[in-house]
Amino acid sequence: MKTKTKQWIVAIAGLLLVIAALIGIKAGQIGAMIKAGKAFVPPPEAVTSAKAEANEWEATKAAIGTLVAVRGVTLGSELAGLVREIGFESGASVKRGAVLVKLDTSTEEAQLEAAVADAALARINLERARLLRKGGASTQADLDAAEARAKQSDATVAGLRATIAKKTIRAPFDGRIAIRQVELGQIISPGTAIASLQSVNPIHADFWLPQQALAELKAGQRARLRTDIFPGSSWDGEITTVNPEVDVATRNVRVRATFANANGQLRPGMFAGVEILSSERRPVLLIPATSVIFAPYGDSVFAIEEKKDESGKTDAIARQKFVRLGERKGDFVEVTSGLSAGETIVSSGAFKLRNGTAVVVNNALAPQAELSPKPTDP
Repeated sequence: MKTKTKQWIVAIAGLLLVIAALIGIKAGQIGAMIKAGKAFVPPPEAVTSAKAEANEWEATKAAIGTLVAVRGVTLGSELAGLVREIGFESGASVKRGAVLVKLDTSTEEAQLEAAVADAALARINLERARLLRKGGASTQADLDAAEARAKQSDATVAGLRATIAKKTIRAPFDGRIAIRQVELGQIISPGTAIASLQSVNPIHADFWLPQQALAELKAGQRARLRTDIFPGSSWDGEITTVNPEVDVATRNVRVRATFANANGQLRPGMFAGVEILSSERRPVLLIPATSVIFAPYGDSVFAIEEKKDESGKTDAIARQKFVRLGERKGDFVEVTSGLSAGETIVSSGAFKLRNGTAVVVNNALAPQAELSPKPTDP
C-alpha cells in the first residue's frame, strides 16, 4: 500500500515538473516576442511633400449656371391656313423681318378687291351726301349714314389687309432658327409651332448664389464663364441682373450675367461654370487639395517635422494638424487657420499615415498642382 502511494507521489511530482518546464519555456518565448515587439520599428511610409505658400488671388464666387437666349420664341401662326411657301432652312441664321412662312391668302385677296371697290363707292357717296347737305337737299341723318358707311368700308379693307399680313410669318428679331416643324401643303391651326428662333449673341447665364453673397453682388461686376465642352476656352462678361427677391425655400438669390458669343459656340440650355470676379486681390495661404483628409469631425493635414532619436539621427515624422478651409481654385485650396506659411506638409499619401508615423519624402513622381489645370486626353 505504501509502495503505491509513493509511486503516485512520484508521478504527480514528475507531472508538475513537466508543466513547470513548459510554462517556463512559453514564458521565455512570450517575453522574447514582447521584447522584439518593443524593439521593432515600422519602416517609414513613402510620401510626397509640398509647402504651404502665401499668395494672392482674385476673390471669386463660383456657381453652376444655365445658358439662356437673350431672346427666344417658338414661332407660330395666329390664324389657320394652308402652307404655301417656306422661306428658311433649318439651322439657318435669319434677319429681323425675313419671311419665314406664307399661308394661302387667295380667299382674303379676293375679298380685299371687293372691299376696296366697296370702300371707293362709299367715299363717292359720302362726297355726294356732303354736297347735298350743303345745298339743303338732304337731311343730317343721310350725311351721318354716308359717313358711317364710308368708315365701315375702310375698316373692312383694313381688317382684310391685317388678315393677309398675319398669314405671312416673319422673323421678329435676328437669330438662329431651329429645325422646322411644318411642310409645304400642310394645314396648320392657330398656335401650331413652326420653329424655334433663338438670339444667341450675346447670351445670358442664369445661376444661384447664397444670400450671403448679396452684400458683394452688383450689376456690372465682372464674370467669367467656362464649359467642359470647350475646356480651353473662357468667356468674359458681366452681371446684368441680381434678382430683387431671395428664394424662401433655399435662401439663394438668382443672378444673371451676360456674355458675348460672337462665334456661337454657346447654346441655350447648356450648363457652364460661372465665376464672379472681384476687383480686389486678397492674401491667401494655399496648399494642394490632395493634402487634405476630409472627415466629419474636421479636416486635417499631416505636417512633416524633424525629430532626433537617441543616437542623434534625424528622422521625418508626420504630425496631424486640423485646419479650416476656404475657397478652392484649380488644384489648390485656401487654408484660413491651422497652418503657417512655409510649413512642409504631405501632399499625397496622407491616407495611410497616423500621428507620429515616420515618413520618407520622395517627390520624383509628385503631381504638379496648378491654379488653372488643363486636363489632357489620354
